[in-house]
Amino acid sequence: MSEQSVETIHIANLMAQSGVKFGTSGARGLAADMTDRICYAYSLAFLRYLIGIGDIKVGDQVAIAGDYRPSSPRIMAAVAMAVRAAGCEVFNGGFIPTPAIALHGISRGIASLMVTGSHIPDDRNGIKFNKPGGEILKQDEQAITAAVVEIAAGLFDAQGNAVTPVPLTEVDGSAYQAYVRRYLDFFAADCLAGLRVGVYQHSSVARDVFMDIFSGLGAEVVALGRSDAFIPVDTEAVRPEDVALAKQWASEQHFDCIISADGDGDRPLVSDENGNWLRGDVAGILCARYLGAAAVATPVSSNSALEKCGWFGRIDRTRIGSPFVIAAMQQALAAAQDKVVGYEANGGFLIASDISLADKVLPALPTRDAAIVPLTILMLAKQAGCSIATLLQQLPQRYSSSDRLKAFPTELSQQRIGSFNCGDIEQDKQAIEAVFGQFGSVKSLDRTDGLRITFGNDEVVHLRPSGNAPELRCYNEAASEARAQQLNAACMKIMAGWRD
Repeated sequence: MSEQSVETIHIANLMAQSGVKFGTSGARGLAADMTDRICYAYSLAFLRYLIGIGDIKVGDQVAIAGDYRPSSPRIMAAVAMAVRAAGCEVFNGGFIPTPAIALHGISRGIASLMVTGSHIPDDRNGIKFNKPGGEILKQDEQAITAAVVEIAAGLFDAQGNAVTPVPLTEVDGSAYQAYVRRYLDFFAADCLAGLRVGVYQHSSVARDVFMDIFSGLGAEVVALGRSDAFIPVDTEAVRPEDVALAKQWASEQHFDCIISADGDGDRPLVSDENGNWLRGDVAGILCARYLGAAAVATPVSSNSALEKCGWFGRIDRTRIGSPFVIAAMQQALAAAQDKVVGYEANGGFLIASDISLADKVLPALPTRDAAIVPLTILMLAKQAGCSIATLLQQLPQRYSSSDRLKAFPTELSQQRIGSFNCGDIEQDKQAIEAVFGQFGSVKSLDRTDGLRITFGNDEVVHLRPSGNAPELRCYNEAASEARAQQLNAACMKIMAGWRD
């Protein structure tokens, strides 16, 4: 190719110019900013990086899937163009959950890309990158952002649109079916017989998967709230309307639980029989308990009932984000630890080692998964002969609440949180107490990710900028649900004044 026939692109410069930046496991930004050219360049940089380190080779298949956002089909087509430009073949998994396309890639030793913005509104989107062994980690992200790629002249117009869009290959349903079989094969036939489960479908790509898995295991399954329009369900900050819907459905239709997931099906929502949504970090403890986990990795923001329950031999606390959880799980595996799992406060559950139960093996899936969580919680309750609400009473009673300020610039979040870090711990405590003094004196500070403040009565205020959107999040923990919610409301009121 002559110099005149190519455009040389530095990915770091493209990130700065476009506003489409790397977040958890991939790139994310406004859908309007994620032009075909940008998505092509990022995907090509990822694939060339994998070829360069020997993880894949020219001629391999690369798997693609997406969520139901209006922009996803266009971006999937741009990603497919990059796959072909890298000399690889396209496997089109269609609109299926992130863990399903990741499982397909891991089981076949190929790379995969998921077009999704996860839980954020549909004016945004993203691309998640998976190596043959699972999600990219921070060192991979750094290598990709430092990459330089060449794009053939004439592929894109001045607005970044593909001049001659290439249709995707026909959808191959094998990835969907393998994901469903993963759970039908591991759990005993009809193990959920006698249970009535509601599936809040909305616009999640997990909606049909959940129907197939839970009905396949013998449950009576009822579809609820299917939507053709995209609904940004955030499992860490459940919308008030979704709280009300679950309670209404539970009251009217008498479910053992209601289940759902975010847009790309890697973060679950699970309710008790009364339609109360479980916190993801509480659901993760129960899931790990059923699987007999020996080692658990989870972010610093997760509920401290994990330590207080005494069920697990090794616990690693990490920064927030699945790459950090995965890195901690890898460290546990390197230490010859078996039954290694991880979870996040959003409920996404990761399995780093094969899990053997009742002479059946659940292969490792070291990426966020939603399906495993409600399955194990229902099984745990059934084994105990109790409801999910009663099961929750077996845990140390620590309650969490969280919310976020939307449209809060990341730079402003960092500035506000940074005002409590002058380098002198006592001065920092005084500065915090001047703002949050109504909660008591500061006992300890944890800066693993953001600022986690523990007060003298063991109540927690944790402030952190979102890694995926211009939002400032606040996590709270207390000894009662009402107090945790009260703390969160008070914190949100304080934080709202930080916009000025």
